[in-house]
Amino acid sequence: MTFKKQITEGIPNQLPQPKPYDPSINHVPKRKDILTAVEKKLALKNALRYFDKKHHATLLPEFKEELETYGRIYMYRLRPDYKMYARPIEEYPSKSKQAAAIMLMIQNNLDYAVAQHPHELITYGGNGAVFQNWAQYRLTMKYLSEMSNEQTLVMYSGHPLGLFPSHRDAPRVVVTNGMMIPNYSKQDDWEKFNALGVTQYGQMTAGSFMYIGPQGIVHGTTITVLNGFRKIKKSPKGNLFVTSGLGGMSGAQPKAGNIAGCITVCAEINPKAVKTRHSQGWVDEVITCLDTLVSRIKIAQNKKETVSIAYQGNVVEVWEKFDEANIYIALGSDQTSLHNPWAGGYYPVGLSFEEANN
Repeated sequence: MTFKKQITEGIPNQLPQPKPYDPSINHVPKRKDILTAVEKKLALKNALRYFDKKHHATLLPEFKEELETYGRIYMYRLRPDYKMYARPIEEYPSKSKQAAAIMLMIQNNLDYAVAQHPHELITYGGNGAVFQNWAQYRLTMKYLSEMSNEQTLVMYSGHPLGLFPSHRDAPRVVVTNGMMIPNYSKQDDWEKFNALGVTQYGQMTAGSFMYIGPQGIVHGTTITVLNGFRKIKKSPKGNLFVTSGLGGMSGAQPKAGNIAGCITVCAEINPKAVKTRHSQGWVDEVITCLDTLVSRIKIAQNKKETVSIAYQGNVVEVWEKFDEANIYIALGSDQTSLHNPWAGGYYPVGLSFEEANN
């Protein structure tokens, strides 16, 4: 089936074959088992509503297993077979060029080179979601392929609510994410309603389809680093900037350090995130041993190098080791997802990435 045909099909009448779990992909950690037995039944009903009743017997045990294993229902079976990337706009089936542009943006958000957890539709920040599940993705792309310049697609937390009559000067898509009453907006409330499939945390640019990777923040991060050095009246040359996080947004930090002209050490506990940012050129070197890191930094300081180094481990270990080795740190920072502890964001010292995700 052609790419255009798959887009216009939406949710197929005949279910695709189940997709194997690919361990080579950077997957989102398991979410909290936070639902009661009654709430789990509701989560399954919410997931099945996208499908013809004839498919419920097949999908029910599958979705139940996903909920128990991952804490969410992602509908892996519905993940498309085609490669996920932003195609030339003419390749999208559409009646509206604006709608085609939005399809392009969605696919860019989910590109493996861009998204933090592409199979779970998470773009950045540990839980910044484009959609809650693959059924929502398919339905949204289908609506966009059909809509005219006198219609508006209304969406809430990944749910396409439908096409509504509007006019040429109206927005083609109106999106809102994670609308929560303040008294019910604690961390566990977010977890519960996300697990139920009724709301999602879209961050700022994931759920609005506008994410462009670390390049979107590299300029601001560079200015921040430069102003940090100005504030302490030191030249970046030969001085050390220590920080943490190599995820979606935080991946800009080592490149910003290079542009500023300092020595950057950026700690990251997730080995797949380290590998991704190194392979993409956002960080120059990767070191996994603290003693090796100390030796490398001393050389860089003596030569006044401009270099960025990823340390695969917890940033607290770096601070303690550098204090022990009497290495002077001019600037310190952190850009891990502190709003998402133990689940793809912040990890406390003494807890490995593998331990936290088991």
